[in-house]
Amino acid sequence: MDALARDEEVARFTRVPEPVPDNFGERWVERYTRGREEGTNAGFAIVDSDTGDFLGFVALVRYDLQTQEAEAGYVIASTARGRGVGTRALKELTAWAFAELPLERIELLIDVDNPASEVVAQRCGYTREGVLRSTYLKPGLRSDTAIYSMLRHEQA
Repeated sequence: MDALARDEEVARFTRVPEPVPDNFGERWVERYTRGREEGTNAGFAIVDSDTGDFLGFVALVRYDLQTQEAEAGYVIASTARGRGVGTRALKELTAWAFAELPLERIELLIDVDNPASEVVAQRCGYTREGVLRSTYLKPGLRSDTAIYSMLRHEQA
């Protein structure tokens, strides 16, 4: 996870802090383990079914059962990009989330300078709702952020 967090594109397009603190991957996993227990988020490693190699991470970054809404996200290792890994992972996460949780809406927040991530959202059937201009991503970095969503009744 530490190597993934230090990837240049991950640093640019996610909320991973810069510079990446030592043992960040361990704390990242702990955050999602705790969140799963508390019912606030759920994260999953993406691994190659043949080799067991780590390919990335997919998650409900946050969810709120009262409002029945969640934000999803995915981070794919550079060696696995362009192979459909993100698309398969997001499709599985979306299906799992709607089957296991009483959610009505899942949204994705994607930097408009990250067209590969927008393609993943589109291939998974998410609808582009619009763009939030100059939104805060992390200290020193603001970006235009596309919002995509999937509603329970739209799920294939």
